[in-house]
Amino acid sequence: MGARHDQTTPSLSGGFIADAFARAIAAAMDHAGATSPNPPVGCAILDADGNILAVEAHRKAGDLHAEARAIATCRAAGTIDRIHTVVVTLEPCNHHGRTPPCSEAILSTPAREVWIAEADPNPRVEGGGAHRLAAANLSVRFLSELDHPDAARLSAEAERLIAPFATWVTTGRSFVTIKQALDETGSMIPPPGHRTFTSEASLTLAHRMRRRADAILTGSGTILADRPEFTVRHLPDHPDKSRILAILDRSGQVPADYLAEAIRRGLRPMLFNDIGDALTRLGNEGVHEVLVEAGPALTGAILAAGLWDEHVVIQRTRSDLPDQITVSRNRTKKG
Repeated sequence: MGARHDQTTPSLSGGFIADAFARAIAAAMDHAGATSPNPPVGCAILDADGNILAVEAHRKAGDLHAEARAIATCRAAGTIDRIHTVVVTLEPCNHHGRTPPCSEAILSTPAREVWIAEADPNPRVEGGGAHRLAAANLSVRFLSELDHPDAARLSAEAERLIAPFATWVTTGRSFVTIKQALDETGSMIPPPGHRTFTSEASLTLAHRMRRRADAILTGSGTILADRPEFTVRHLPDHPDKSRILAILDRSGQVPADYLAEAIRRGLRPMLFNDIGDALTRLGNEGVHEVLVEAGPALTGAILAAGLWDEHVVIQRTRSDLPDQITVSRNRTKKG
């Protein structure tokens, strides 16, 4: 029997909603890079007093979506009758794919209100979940409407969360993130005998960025100089994740034994002569996010050509101070 939906219960205050969005975004971030071809999504469910009943995320393609998983958590805990507000980082789906529509899952509960951070950017999905929920007399609101000091920051985090998926699903190309580590002088070259000069916290950040990427783009010079592993080591990787290792190697210098070792590490090496060809092929392969981990020449070429979406600079200042992190977005790049 379907749940009765009305508007007799007042909305929760902005503080409760902001906290729920923060938790949902954090849950989704933990699984960014594991959900392709789907986007990472997080969901928090609250009761009428603002208590969190469940926080869940979509974990991998074919698995339960975030809303369905959070509702299942409430059902298992015996709290499904207390559901009042559903907070989700992406508009609930309203179509049958590998799993049933999340809009219908929400409508099977006593939920009165749904807060959404980002509208579904997929142009091939007809009939939005927000419209379906509103048509069933639920109050449907977007994060952009939230009156809270953290609203702008949360909106930016939610937008970045789905930016790789949104880029790929609307343009067919991959979202390109450049990671660049610099020492105090602005050099990318570590001192002799060292492979890095950044702090432990920055290394964890770098490996978190690597974990969420579907492909790593580098040059033959980086491989010949350092033979990097390109694995996730400073935090647990996603189980069974297989990344493409795209290598710019115009003169065929990358050794065969390095490629064989990369395969044994779970990477899928691909060799290219041209940056544009590499990015086109990666988009065709369904890669949502490419992480550029390369030397100064290739990094500079991609920056100069404007073939990037996000540029993360990690700069060492002094050994007794935290590294300086700067994140820039290329707002002029066209699809």
